[in-house]
Amino acid sequence: MKFEKAVPVQWLAEFTGAKLLGNTEQLATGINEIHKVEPGDISFVDFEKYYSKCLNSAATVIIINKEVDCPEGKTLLVTADPFSAYVKIVKHFRPFEPAQGMISGTAVIGEGTHLQPGVFVGNHVRIGNNCLIHPNVTIYDHSVIGDNVIIHAGTVIGADAFYFKRRKDRAVQYDKLESCGRVVIEDDVEIGAGCTIDKGVSGDTIIGQGTKLDNHIHIGHGAVIGKNCLFAAQVGIGGKAIIEDEVILWGQVGVSKDLVIGKGAVVYAQSGVPASIEGGKIYFGSPVEEAREKMKELNWVKRIPEIWEKLTKNEE
Repeated sequence: MKFEKAVPVQWLAEFTGAKLLGNTEQLATGINEIHKVEPGDISFVDFEKYYSKCLNSAATVIIINKEVDCPEGKTLLVTADPFSAYVKIVKHFRPFEPAQGMISGTAVIGEGTHLQPGVFVGNHVRIGNNCLIHPNVTIYDHSVIGDNVIIHAGTVIGADAFYFKRRKDRAVQYDKLESCGRVVIEDDVEIGAGCTIDKGVSGDTIIGQGTKLDNHIHIGHGAVIGKNCLFAAQVGIGGKAIIEDEVILWGQVGVSKDLVIGKGAVVYAQSGVPASIEGGKIYFGSPVEEAREKMKELNWVKRIPEIWEKLTKNEE
């Protein structure tokens, strides 16, 4: 998320109750997760094993829970609970805005776009030209939809990220990381009925141009789906996954978070993708392997009773 106006780091330190180290005069221009930070952004880190990644990222301002050497040109905000400081900043700059009607007065809707009865369009939404939004679609605040997009009934665009921090010493253990990102749906996308596409925690969840989603598909926070992809029913994509162009995922494929599926990959139905896979190949199984090799393996598994019977006869 980018701020409307750059924010002095001195103000951020006072607002969060943090100790200011490093460059005390610069301005923050946005807030973002570590995998999407740009110069000027604020990010946070509260586990020592991730210190180096965060300190050496593009982030300009880093909220951290320990005093460390500050990289040149950066600013550290040192506080015991970076997670809560980050959430406080998000809530201040992206507060909840109650809806005043089914179609927000701040929404911009293009020419030739038709909204069927029961469609909800939140604050600051932008919808392009010649779109068709079917009944009971919900489009949360700040979502961006391109031209010639079709969204079928009951789909939800822009729900919060599924992102929590566990506090085991409390009765209610999970703290919510507030979402201030968006969903961006590019031109010529079609989204089936009953799909759910979560906004990014602080960046964008993106559905690339020409991609087609079947019914009952879930796209997790911050995922980036490429152009001209095809996903069959009940596919689930974990947060921050990157699916490159022209990928085909058949029914009930499950894709874990923080991975890359290469361009042109095809994954057969009911497969599980736990880690990055190369493009241009066909995959099957859980965990996935190249389909031809997996089929050979399954054929050998089927022969185990036969082989066992031969072995035991030989022993007799």
